[in-house]
Amino acid sequence: MIKSLYVVGSLRNDNIPKVAQEIRLKTNFEVFDDWYAAGPEADDYWRTYELNRGRNYEEALAGRAATNTFRYDKSNLDRCDACVLVLPAGKSGHLELGYFIGCGKPGYILLDADYDRWDVMYRFATKVMRTPDELIHELLS
Repeated sequence: MIKSLYVVGSLRNDNIPKVAQEIRLKTNFEVFDDWYAAGPEADDYWRTYELNRGRNYEEALAGRAATNTFRYDKSNLDRCDACVLVLPAGKSGHLELGYFIGCGKPGYILLDADYDRWDVMYRFATKVMRTPDELIHELLS
């Protein structure tokens, strides 16, 4: 039984809080999308900050800021019962979905209206859907 849902996606995807709120209003799930509060340019600011310190990408990934952010996201992925990747999303979102499914938990994909690139690897997902209502129906059944 699903009690908590991690909403995976891009910091630049304006639909993340909308989808999360719709799920909150129509279910009793605890919906986690708090990561979105970092803002659309969080990764860009982190990169600039680390480069200004003279660190390369590998060094920045090993740094305290990246470690704390990673632990925060992973701890919430680990505690949630299901996740949904809200498209469009980038590498991080796809990695999080893959990690989640690899842990044996259900992971869904919510396509965006303009999705024009097809990918057979989305078959790894528990289910691929087009609307939040389809997702909610699936989660509640």
